Amino acid sequence: MIDNPFFTKHYSTPHETAPFDQIHLEDYEPAMLEGIKQDDAFIQSIVDNPEPPTFDNTVAVTSPDDLLERVTKVFFNLLSAETCDAMDALAQKMSPILTEHANNIMFNQRFFERVKAVHEQHWELTPEEATLLEKSYDGFIRAGAALDEEHKTRLREINAELSQLTLLFSQNNLKETNAFQLHITDETQLAGLPDTAREAAALAAKEAGKEGWLFTLQAPSYGPFMTYADDRELRRQLYMAKNTICIKDNEQNNTGIVRRIVNLRLERAQLLGYRCHADYVLKNRMAESVENVNRLLDQLLEAYMEPARREVQEITDLAREQQGPDFQLMPWDFSYYGHKLKMQRYDIDAEMLRPYFELARVKEGVFGLATKLYGITFRENRDIPVYHPDVTAYEVLDQDGSFLAVLYTDFFPRTGKQAGAWMTSYKDQWISKEDGNSRPQVSLVMNFTKPTETKPALLTLGEVETFLHEFGHALHGIFANTRFSALSGTNVYWDFVELPSQIMENWAVEPDFLNTFARHYQTGEPIPQELIDRIVASRNFNVAYACIRQVSFCLLDMAFYTLQEPFEGDLIEFENRAWQRAQLFEPVPGTCMTVQFSHIMAGGYSAGYYSYKWAEVLDADAFSVFQQTGIFDRETAQRFRDCILSRGGTEHPMTLYRRFRGGEPTIDALLKRNGISPTPR
Repeated sequence: MIDNPFFTKHYSTPHETAPFDQIHLEDYEPAMLEGIKQDDAFIQSIVDNPEPPTFDNTVAVTSPDDLLERVTKVFFNLLSAETCDAMDALAQKMSPILTEHANNIMFNQRFFERVKAVHEQHWELTPEEATLLEKSYDGFIRAGAALDEEHKTRLREINAELSQLTLLFSQNNLKETNAFQLHITDETQLAGLPDTAREAAALAAKEAGKEGWLFTLQAPSYGPFMTYADDRELRRQLYMAKNTICIKDNEQNNTGIVRRIVNLRLERAQLLGYRCHADYVLKNRMAESVENVNRLLDQLLEAYMEPARREVQEITDLAREQQGPDFQLMPWDFSYYGHKLKMQRYDIDAEMLRPYFELARVKEGVFGLATKLYGITFRENRDIPVYHPDVTAYEVLDQDGSFLAVLYTDFFPRTGKQAGAWMTSYKDQWISKEDGNSRPQVSLVMNFTKPTETKPALLTLGEVETFLHEFGHALHGIFANTRFSALSGTNVYWDFVELPSQIMENWAVEPDFLNTFARHYQTGEPIPQELIDRIVASRNFNVAYACIRQVSFCLLDMAFYTLQEPFEGDLIEFENRAWQRAQLFEPVPGTCMTVQFSHIMAGGYSAGYYSYKWAEVLDADAFSVFQQTGIFDRETAQRFRDCILSRGGTEHPMTLYRRFRGGEPTIDALLKRNGISPTPR
């Protein structure tokens, strides 16, 4: 315990950041167990308080030490960003213990009675205090505090099993992703691939101690291969490998895990008095009901399905021109021929843009955008410990030079990192008499194209958009300015959390933004205006197809979580029925999305994947204000910061949105942005 860095409350690091360089695997378990003890003692001090329960002595009171939160934030963040077999095993061991601890708090009858007593009284509270009180009371109710002992016991069992299953689901997904390698030694099989993809594959092979070229299922490897490789059979092999993750007859098969997760969530919802898991989830969402979610999905299907079919037909026609009239376009052909059609129409592709999107310059551009909008600046601090050599730590300073936050960036894929991109937090923001305004520590984790032996990291436009997206989440955390950490930053309704991220993507195709950073990595020449014009002209290429693809995922999610009877059927058959009306290709036998759909099974988006489309309506509507006032307009940006980014979850999100926008959003701005004709109302 003496050598365990977690037992020092105030780290001797800049801004008391996590001392990653001092943390060892054996430090986690004792710190978690001690944190549980401290939590138990703290809760006991609340329930033993002889004073009548008040907001201040029951709801707003905070622990003198946040040991458990400090250690679990580090552990579970690294479990996603830098894991290993030993960490995976420790997670399996500690997850049920931590779940049981959380259950003990929420099932503490004396604690619940105190919170209930406060909730039933009429207090003079600020909107933020009233929100915290409602969230605290509702948290107890949704956790089962009002159930009888028999049902509480069953709920404990459900929560414990779910914590194990969701963890195992993710671990299986990562292992299956890492297990596949397409090893090529015949250079003729690389036909069509650009130099960047070839060099990355050569580097991957060299790092694996192999000759030739190595392609994986990681996005920077998989995406270019499916877009450029002329060898159709290899594209098919890679597609099948990607789309049969965790469905094969091996230890990583997630079929039974999915069935169990879905049924446990249904059972939990019904124990708590809801028809289905979706009803349970949507009670605390902007959408509020299954009917409202379905209404949005129906609107999108009505507006986008026919344009999407036309897009697929146009790509099919091109493929048949080149391959013959009997050619059948398959999913592993879509990106390949879609790219060829885009080249015909706009003479533009991702490889043309890569030289202008060197990661270092993109980072300068994204950080510079925040400076233009909000006046904040980013200063690298090498004294802040990091958990991997790829990670960089920055101090974020406000327009007056005061300290705002710590930001970590982690850009490249590796075997210990989950796929995808995300923002997370190592410390939330709060305000207290003891600490003043305690500022946050946030992290951006991505899987971008790596540097090669001859080139720096050169991104695609899609990766630039991903950077902007996750950076928007980071700004939500960075600008947090609330009294309570439980309401700060991204602690908002799930279908509101994507607004700050998705609105940032709008700048990716704005010429005035591109001109601030897009320069050729070798010559330093700015990106040509004609290339920018082609980017803008092509921005809506296959936009309807992309929308319908997202809607199909939403339909699948809602199909599982609106079930009112336990799911016992065939997983692939259920999947095909669930999203049939949004499918643009016939299903490929043997493939399955559900078993690798981490968002809805293990990532917090169960009955919530619609949030991306919900927030897209919001972001298009909100960005239309910037289009009217100027995309760098500081007054509009300050209003967005004050009304939304800094307020976290302190009020209902529609209240915050109306305060910024002056009214409620409509789908019209999204349809206009995408060039889709509005359907008659």
